[in-house]
Amino acid sequence: MAEATNFKSLENVKNIVMVLSGKGGVGKSSVSVQVALSLVQKGFKVGILDIDLCGPSIPRMLGIQNKQIHQSSNGWVPVYVDNDKNFSAMSVGFLLENQDDAVVWRGPKKSAMIKQFLEDVCWGELDYLVIDTPPGTSDEHISIVEYLSNLNPIAVLVTTPQNVAISDVKKELNFCKKVGVSISGIIENMSGYVCPHCSDCTPIFSSGGGEKLAKEYNVKFLGKVPIDPKFIECMEKTDTFVESYKDLSLASTFSEIVDNIITP
Repeated sequence: MAEATNFKSLENVKNIVMVLSGKGGVGKSSVSVQVALSLVQKGFKVGILDIDLCGPSIPRMLGIQNKQIHQSSNGWVPVYVDNDKNFSAMSVGFLLENQDDAVVWRGPKKSAMIKQFLEDVCWGELDYLVIDTPPGTSDEHISIVEYLSNLNPIAVLVTTPQNVAISDVKKELNFCKKVGVSISGIIENMSGYVCPHCSDCTPIFSSGGGEKLAKEYNVKFLGKVPIDPKFIECMEKTDTFVESYKDLSLASTFSEIVDNIITP
């Protein structure tokens, strides 16, 4: 069982945001990246921690998968995404010899790895640490919540509109309530498809499920995020993604979502 710990490496981290969902494939990693980017664009200093140990995607999404972490006298130095060092990242993906290697670990080793990320990474002074989590309510979630219980992290829950996702996200909501994590709100991802030709938005997975769920559980609805092919196209150009993201329509969508997150 993990225990609450006073991590010296987190002493200068002002806020911790965990991105959660009981359902896989709802876009937690893309939401985590865009929340972090929006915070950086608002002038905050931000770190992103990828604890999806079996499916680390943050390095690839940010175009930094070929970079390496370095050891200093104080611990691991995270990979900086920008030249100004206002945006840093840590992921098990940086530790794999081959990006296609499978991580086959049991619960105790996962818990130890998460603790090492929190304890041994020189995050420095951060306004926000965004934590991208795997789906479910298993070892990684229990460990991160217990390790950070003294630091009052907040949770952002991600769902897609259809009922099969809503059902699993309800489990995550109940998990947060049971372990005492404050819920910032719910994001409805994949809320329609934006046509690249006419910009019309079609609700291919229905719409409104996330907002309805937020009302049912009396939590804030943070906003709807459509599927935008321009985002995928931009992300595939990894060398320019961070810079060109701000010109996408999703950037303004997430700017409003982040305003809802940072406003109590």
